[in-house]
Amino acid sequence: MPTKHVAVIGGGAAGFFSAITCAEAYPDAQVTIFEKSPKVLSKVRISGGGRCNVTHSCFDPKELATKYPRGSRELRGAFHKWQPLDTINWFQEKGVELKTEEDGRMFPTTDDSQTIIHCLLSSAQKCGIIVRTKTSVKTANRTNRNGFSITDSNNEEYDVTHLIIATGGTASPQKSIAVQLGHTLTQLAPSLFTFNIKDPLIDGLAGLSVSSAQTLFPPTKLKQSGPMLITHWGLSGPAILKLSAWGARDFADRDYAFSFNVNWLGGEMSFERVKELMIQTKKLSSKKLTTTLSPFDLPKRFWLRLLDICSIPSKQWAQVSNTEINAIANKITRSEFRTDGKSVNKDEFVTCGGVSLKEINFKTMQSKLIPNLYFAGEALDIDGITGGFNFQAAWTTGRIAGLSCLAE
Repeated sequence: MPTKHVAVIGGGAAGFFSAITCAEAYPDAQVTIFEKSPKVLSKVRISGGGRCNVTHSCFDPKELATKYPRGSRELRGAFHKWQPLDTINWFQEKGVELKTEEDGRMFPTTDDSQTIIHCLLSSAQKCGIIVRTKTSVKTANRTNRNGFSITDSNNEEYDVTHLIIATGGTASPQKSIAVQLGHTLTQLAPSLFTFNIKDPLIDGLAGLSVSSAQTLFPPTKLKQSGPMLITHWGLSGPAILKLSAWGARDFADRDYAFSFNVNWLGGEMSFERVKELMIQTKKLSSKKLTTTLSPFDLPKRFWLRLLDICSIPSKQWAQVSNTEINAIANKITRSEFRTDGKSVNKDEFVTCGGVSLKEINFKTMQSKLIPNLYFAGEALDIDGITGGFNFQAAWTTGRIAGLSCLAE
C-alpha cells in the first residue's frame, strides 16, 4: 500500500488538475477523486458554448489579477507560479493546441470541449488516479496522525494522509466539508449572470448586439464596458456579465431588483459628443431622413426603436429640433433600466463566495488552520470575470495545491 493517499473532493477542473499534478509529481502516492455527480468535468463540457474557454491571453500576473472581483490580491503571487502561458504549454505537451480569439479568449483548436476533457481524463488514467463518480464525501475528521478519516455517500470509510477540497462554488454551509473541518464560508451569491428586463427600448429586439457599451450601477462606482446583447429576457454580453461579477453581492442584497444605466456607444461617447455628432449630421446631411441615416454604429432596428421611443417621426435631419437631439443623446448615453431578476448565462454558473481567503496560505494553497488540508478553485472565495479567467484560477490553484501537498 502507498504510504501517502491524497483524496481530492470534486471532479471539476481544479480537482482534476490538482490530482494530475500531484500524481505526476509523486508517482508513489495514491490519488483518489470523489465526484458526487455521474459525470466529471461538467463545467468544462459546457464552457464557451461547448468549446471550452480554457484560459485568456493575459500573461502579466499583475494585470491578470485585476480580472478577479474576489481573490485579486491573493492570486497575484499565485500567478507568478502558474499563469496562462504555463497552462498553454502544459496542454501543448499533452498534445492539445490552443488558439487565441480577438478578445483574448483561448480555446482548443478543435473548438470542442471534449478535447480538454479527453486530455484530463487520459492524463489521470496514465498516472493511476482513481475516479469515483456518484460518490460524495459526507464527513471528514482529523486523525491523530495529521491525516483524515473520510466517509463517502456509500458509507465507505477511507484513511487518507492529505485532503484537497475542490468542490466548486455551490456547496451549502450545511454540507461543506470545509466547514466541518473548521473553516469559514463567506456569503455565497451567483456571479456572471444576465439581467431580466422588460422595457420598451429592447422588447422584441432579441438577437441585436452592440460592439461597445458601458454599464453603470449608480449607487456604487461600478462600471463595465464591452459588447452587449439584447436577449428574449433582457440584456447579456460581457458588459452585463462583468457588471454582475463585480456587483454580485450588491445585487444579491437587492434580491436582483435594481436600476442601472447603459451608454450604448461606450464610455468614451459622452452626452455632449453624441449631441455634437447629431448636430454635425443635421448640417452636413440635412436632406437625409432620420430613418435612413444614423450617425452612430448601431443596429438599424435599434436606431429606429430609439427614434420611436423619443417620438421622432421619419423626417429630414434639417427638421430635427435641438430638443429632439437632446432626447436621443440622453437615451443613447443614459438609458435607465430596472431589473426584475437574473438568468444563468448559457448554462454556466459561477459563484461569488467560498472559503475565506484569510484562512489559506496562497504559496501552497494549504489551510492555515489544519495541516495537510488544501484548497483549489471555486471552493475558495475567488471568482473572475468572463473570458477564461475562472478556469485559469482553477489551473493555478490546482497546480499549486497538487505540487505542495506532498512536498514536505
